[in-house]
Amino acid sequence: MSERTGLVTLKGNPITLVGDELKAGDKAPDFQLTGTDMSSKSLSDYEGKVKLVVVVPSLDTSVCDTEVRKFNEHATSLGDDIIVLTVSMDLPPAQKRWCGAAGVDRVECLSDYKDHSFGKAWGLRIKEIGFLARSIFVLDKDNTVRYMELVPEIGQEPDYDAALAAAKQLV
Repeated sequence: MSERTGLVTLKGNPITLVGDELKAGDKAPDFQLTGTDMSSKSLSDYEGKVKLVVVVPSLDTSVCDTEVRKFNEHATSLGDDIIVLTVSMDLPPAQKRWCGAAGVDRVECLSDYKDHSFGKAWGLRIKEIGFLARSIFVLDKDNTVRYMELVPEIGQEPDYDAALAAAKQLV
């Protein structure tokens, strides 16, 4: 499994991402993540939908909190053909509590806590701290990556407008 450095920083310090880089045009690797109800979720569960995959280090941080709330607000205007999935390392019960407290009801939270396979397969596992790197992926209905942003500094927010525009373009 490859390791990549120099792409992302944490408080200005370079970090190492584990896994191969996923780029626009690539087929998204399937995943086995855990929903807030402890059910197993894979890409096939969202077949026929455009997927906006929002990857965050932890919902319990201010930037992640802001990011997921913003995508939740925008989710209403995206229509039924687009689903917003948020992936983090947070435990499913913690994700469920956070969603309830934050009023997040239009974004589906998924956890990579079991075997960290999502982070490795999508090239986003941070070697030094075990979290996932902040990133956005827009997958078409056939699970091909059509847009991707790897946020260069973990503490920064992504380009919301670009991600939302990319998702809307696919419907």
